[in-house]
Amino acid sequence: MKIKIILLVFFVLITFFKSSYSNDTTLENKINKNLRCLICQGQSIYDSQSDFAESMKLVVRQKIEAGMGEEDIYSFFKLQYGEWILYDPQFNSKNFALWLLPILIFLAGGIIIIVKFGVSKKR
Repeated sequence: MKIKIILLVFFVLITFFKSSYSNDTTLENKINKNLRCLICQGQSIYDSQSDFAESMKLVVRQKIEAGMGEEDIYSFFKLQYGEWILYDPQFNSKNFALWLLPILIFLAGGIIIIVKFGVSKKR
């Protein structure tokens, strides 16, 4: 009886894990999740149901079937729509300040806190 229960739990867990990880690892879905929908602007084309997103999904599928790699497809869309089309932009000289600014703000805030508490302890 215990073996049947253990086997049942085992198969239920395998089924759960298999269904939660299936179909999300394909190259097409990975690319679709990293491309921004220009109509919705807050969603990836993977999540969007707009006509524009559906047409972009078809283009991605055609490019994959034509043998293009992930970076080639991103380059194609960047040439068409600019760097903004990507959710995960690459680090380059054009967006250097955007990558560096949060770090500088964090460090400046830390210095202000240390100086403020350091001065108040001496009094």
